[in-house]
Amino acid sequence: MRTSRISRDTAKIKEALSPSSNRRTRASVPRPAQTSLPLPIEEPEASPTKSRPVPENSHADGSPILRSGKRKRHSSPVTTTSITITKTARTSPRKKTVKLEEDVEIEEIGVTRARKVKAQPAKQEVDNVNGRVTIYPPARWEEMYRLTQEMRKRVLAPVDTMGCEDAAQKDRPPKQQRFQTLVSLMLSSQTKDTINALTMNRLYNELPPPGLTVENIIDVEPDQLNKIIWAVGFHNNKTKFIKATAEILRDKYDGDIPDTIEGLTSLPGVGPKMAYLCMSAAWGRDEGIGVDVHVHRITNLWGWHKTKTPEETRMALESWLPKDKWHEINHLLVGFGQTICAPVGRKCGECTLAEAGICPSAVVDRKKVIKKVKKEQLDGDVTEAKQDAEVVVAVKEEALVVKDL
Repeated sequence: MRTSRISRDTAKIKEALSPSSNRRTRASVPRPAQTSLPLPIEEPEASPTKSRPVPENSHADGSPILRSGKRKRHSSPVTTTSITITKTARTSPRKKTVKLEEDVEIEEIGVTRARKVKAQPAKQEVDNVNGRVTIYPPARWEEMYRLTQEMRKRVLAPVDTMGCEDAAQKDRPPKQQRFQTLVSLMLSSQTKDTINALTMNRLYNELPPPGLTVENIIDVEPDQLNKIIWAVGFHNNKTKFIKATAEILRDKYDGDIPDTIEGLTSLPGVGPKMAYLCMSAAWGRDEGIGVDVHVHRITNLWGWHKTKTPEETRMALESWLPKDKWHEINHLLVGFGQTICAPVGRKCGECTLAEAGICPSAVVDRKKVIKKVKKEQLDGDVTEAKQDAEVVVAVKEEALVVKDL
């Protein structure tokens, strides 16, 4: 039977790829029988170095003991540890240069961990019988408030000397002082206390005598007023708000400021925070808590409540905080936020609340100091003579964020 050329070529390729029947694979080659004679066992030489003590959490042979379950965190300070890594010098066989490695000593100091504390916010209970609502304040709030007062006495904050409450000129009539307090609060929005104080001084000095009054604000040109207050945030809008407020005070309140929260909040550019602070500073009546970003942020960090806006924080605080503290809490926490509990870079290492373990948001710094000691290097010879104390070459700071269990 005749076959085509393609069929013959295919048969040759298949025959070449198929294993031969008489081909001996590696596995089929017989191996020589292993001898059953025992080999001599050499005893290891005793090491001249001292035997290291077995850690408490290790077996007798030095292998670590594995434990199951969640590892517990301890509140006690971590002891100081010192690890020395010694490296010998190496000489290249082809070159006469000597490569010297350094002896590095790593010392870990000042490692502390704050105790875990869980936030316990204010609780609200409703009596099903009579519908009476009972609000329980946060746990240990009085201790936190007292410790914050003690810290504020030791540190001077910008709000202590340049706050809006002290911005009015004490030698002016009461009506003029109240207007100056209102203008200072309107300028303070999105502005630091130092800038706000400088801007108020410019208004006192650059406006015609008798200085900052309702009549002078009405008479001054908007461009001139804008040039005076240019340093504060959103000065263009504040120029319009102050001019419009002065006209409203002249027409409706006989040149004085309103003595109610509704009247103050009706003025352009005046919100609830400014209104409550103005009522307290200008009229001496505490009808609410002035909550700014510092009060809102710090009370949430303390775990007193979980609110999203300053207005929610105000209502939450007024539900349980004693009324005799409504006036001072703003000044207290604003200064605390300016000096210790800052929005960026909180100084929890200087905070008494973190030290006492009652702040659920405390952050404790961990420092590692690495010391480097050089060795002397000679041509062809290496003398391991350590020099005197070498400068600290690196200080690395890490942060251990204390979270709730």
